Amino acid sequence: MLEPLVARSLTGFIRLLTGSRVFWSGRLAPGRRVYYGNHSSHGDFVLIWSALPPTLRAQARPVAAAEYWRRGALRRYLIGRVFKGVLVERDGAQRTEDPIAQMAAAIEAGDALILFPEGTRNPGEGVLPFKSGLYRLAARCTGLELVPVWLENLNRVMPKGRLIPLPLLCTARFGAPFGLEEGEDKQQFLERARRALLALAPENA
Repeated sequence: MLEPLVARSLTGFIRLLTGSRVFWSGRLAPGRRVYYGNHSSHGDFVLIWSALPPTLRAQARPVAAAEYWRRGALRRYLIGRVFKGVLVERDGAQRTEDPIAQMAAAIEAGDALILFPEGTRNPGEGVLPFKSGLYRLAARCTGLELVPVWLENLNRVMPKGRLIPLPLLCTARFGAPFGLEEGEDKQQFLERARRALLALAPENA
């Protein structure tokens, strides 16, 4: 099959382009999990995906905007056949499926997800307030692990509107896994998840 070769080639290219330094807070086994990170570039999920060891990468599926990835044959091939993405419609008026149900179905099938709770790319510093989706998914999928991933410098490699990436050193810092606690409400959980991500930023790590 062609897709494994394309996947290995993309992984090698991303690591070469970004230097791809990866730091882990501990070892992870395959399991029901969401990797979530700060969002500043279309290349964010690719860096997280390529930073994972092969056993975890084979299980990981990015959650991606359908309207972006369905444009053009190459994008459709990459997201559908190589990354095996879960495509969600961001525009509620155009939506035919519940995004939380789509993500939960992937989790229940044994996959792990890569998503960005800010919901949109952040052109500035820090992290925007999280949308409710991460909480709703954790509440729906009992025992779900959440792993924060801080991405450093990728917004300079592939800024908005740029077609050709710049070769710059990037870092992915994987934090310790955690889950929704009993009795924890939405706001408490989202703030805790956001703090766990911010704690991995270079000035705090």
